[in-house]
Amino acid sequence: MSEHLEGFRVAILATDLFEESELIEPRKALDEAGAKTVVIAPHAGEIQAVRHDEKTQKVKVDMTLADADPDQFDAVLLPGGAMNSDALRRDQLAQEFVRRIDQTRRPVAVICHGGWLLISARLVRGRHLTSYKTIQDDFRNAGAFWADKEVVRDGNWVSSRQPADIPRFNQEMINLFVDHHVRSRIAA
Repeated sequence: MSEHLEGFRVAILATDLFEESELIEPRKALDEAGAKTVVIAPHAGEIQAVRHDEKTQKVKVDMTLADADPDQFDAVLLPGGAMNSDALRRDQLAQEFVRRIDQTRRPVAVICHGGWLLISARLVRGRHLTSYKTIQDDFRNAGAFWADKEVVRDGNWVSSRQPADIPRFNQEMINLFVDHHVRSRIAA
């Protein structure tokens, strides 16, 4: 599977206090599939991971949101972590980034609280998705169709609930990204 996503660039939008497994494990799956992953954050340097509420490792920021051009990426991954997601949802550059990716029908992969950014960017109305169960009302109130499932795929989106769902999420994310990559190559 190591070359299925060769040349495919994935933006990973995150900031401090992201849920460790929701960035690290999908990134590893993408790297193993041949994708080029780029961690994009509001600030340079490193971002702090957490496992629930305990700080763990730090991850190097590859690019700041101010320097990131969504048109240079084939897809976006939004890991969760309540504090990470709450901070990103208020960031206008993050909102513009995901709007541009979605507007051009490129894949969006989101897990847990990561979907708060999609709500704030006003992208969820009429979409089918899942998230961490405690924020399901946020999605429903924004006009989304929320389901309590490991993974929900809706067009160019794939969403998942929580760290326990990551193996299935990674599988569906890779499938979505490969489908998009193949279609893009055929169109070119």
